[in-house]
Amino acid sequence: MTPTPATHQERSAHVRAVVMAYGDELRRRYPILKHQDAIGAGILTFALAGMIGSAWLYAEGAIAWWACLLANAFFASLTHELEHDLIHSMYFRKQRVPHNLMMGLVWMARPSTINPWIRRHLHLNHHKVSGTETDLEERAITNGEPWGFARLLMVGDNVMSSFIRFLRAPTWERRKMIVSRTLKGYAPLGLLNWGAWYVFLGFHLIDFVASAAGTPVAWSATTLAVMDGITFAVVVLVGPNVLRTFCLHFVSSNMHYYGDVELGNVVQQTQVLNPWWLWPLQAFCFNFGSTHAIHHFVVKEPFYVRQMTAKVAHKVMREMGVRFNDFGTFSRANRWHPLNQPAAAPLRQAV
Repeated sequence: MTPTPATHQERSAHVRAVVMAYGDELRRRYPILKHQDAIGAGILTFALAGMIGSAWLYAEGAIAWWACLLANAFFASLTHELEHDLIHSMYFRKQRVPHNLMMGLVWMARPSTINPWIRRHLHLNHHKVSGTETDLEERAITNGEPWGFARLLMVGDNVMSSFIRFLRAPTWERRKMIVSRTLKGYAPLGLLNWGAWYVFLGFHLIDFVASAAGTPVAWSATTLAVMDGITFAVVVLVGPNVLRTFCLHFVSSNMHYYGDVELGNVVQQTQVLNPWWLWPLQAFCFNFGSTHAIHHFVVKEPFYVRQMTAKVAHKVMREMGVRFNDFGTFSRANRWHPLNQPAAAPLRQAV
């Protein structure tokens, strides 16, 4: 029997070698996988066509609003995976026009997110400092937050997350920085997306409360016409991305560890989170909880290949000490160690 490598560097290298070797084997077995640019462009075309087709069917009354919303949440999840691969320059690496065109299109399909060119810097930093206070990307989606009502609000609503952090900020200087980063990161698509979402929620809340009080609002024809347009946008684009965002952030923030991991120790950065009861959420973040941990070991493998290597990857990752379905992380605010057993040199917690 081959002895288990002693250091985390050796264990990470062993996982990487096994997964990469299997990926190479898959490419020999299925030569089409070597056409990475074409596959990426094809998946994007499929996802956008699916979103547009679903919106058209809804507009024609051929499908219900909920069917359109669920379908477009799934299609949008494909574009998220494509954006992630694009951030790592996996498609059209040396061809800037098609590369940036894909970046723009995946952003348009997911206007709830920050500018992908800005996210690139945050995400590459995430790989360097995963699980630490300076991992701004994961902290922004609530990794390291104790579970409660505030975290529940922050998981599915990017602007609410910024607003709660604004309220918690200890100084006005920090608050100004949060506002500046939010406006810069979400302009213009994110601001339009979340603005439409809040108008939609506000309108229906006022309408419900007024009707329940026996004094229904006599909305003007113009207001009702505007709300018809906003409602359509919510069903075909805004709502699907709210659902997708909640599913992705819930899974991602709970599969990443935070606060007491050893810097650079990939084994401690993530777990594999794939219980059967998470499948309703996994469906709208493309099985993220099961496969994203593989990405931390083998960064340059596109998302669809990770799905194909998962069985082999999970076996070697388990052997090397990667955790599977560590549900205790929900009560530990994503700490690696039990709360009564701090790390030898714990990292500072985020404010």
